Amino acid sequence: MNKYVAELIGTFWLVLGGCGAAVLAAGFPQLGIGFAGVALAFGLTVLTMAFAIGHISGCHLNPAVTVGLWAGGRFAGIKVVPYIVMQVIGAIAAAAVLYVIASGQAGWQPGGFASNGFGELSPGKYSMGAVLVCEIVMTAMFLFVIMGATDARAPAGFAPIAIGLCLTLIHLISIPVSNTSVNPARSTGVSLFAQTAALSQLWLFWVAPIVGGVIGGVVYKLVAGEPPRT
Repeated sequence: MNKYVAELIGTFWLVLGGCGAAVLAAGFPQLGIGFAGVALAFGLTVLTMAFAIGHISGCHLNPAVTVGLWAGGRFAGIKVVPYIVMQVIGAIAAAAVLYVIASGQAGWQPGGFASNGFGELSPGKYSMGAVLVCEIVMTAMFLFVIMGATDARAPAGFAPIAIGLCLTLIHLISIPVSNTSVNPARSTGVSLFAQTAALSQLWLFWVAPIVGGVIGGVVYKLVAGEPPRT
């Protein structure tokens, strides 16, 4: 049970830290921390939690990562659903806490509330097809880096740094496209509180990251030539 609780806490921190930076600090005052600051915030949440709970649960914090690791032979199938359930619960809890904090400002409106979207809900007004491709490719590369950094043959102790910086880079590339998901739990949590139609587009941010996660996990397994390890 400690693994599942660790995933809940870790995902809570990812959503609170990353989406919190977007909602509370990205545009305040005037320019705030901007896209680059939000990208760094997401990377730092994963880096810090990887050191904190990596030895407990593996620090997935993301249904796409859990499914991708399973597809790559690194994770037992029996744990996939419980991990995903706890990740989603953690994400929703973090979004609720963030909503309470943000609503304490006079006149505040949730708007998009750091949710993901395509078309009119995309920061750069990118099409559904563009967002779909972006989310699949970014998640696939994320899984490739995760599996490579945590390979038994990789330098020990540096995996959290590589993974955190990879997520930062992913956000720097794709925030204008989809507001960056690569994580169905993160997308679910904030979409429940957004004033936009983000909830109606949530399906894409489950399908694309999971497809990308499977691709990344399988490709790394083929490239690395390592035996399945559960």
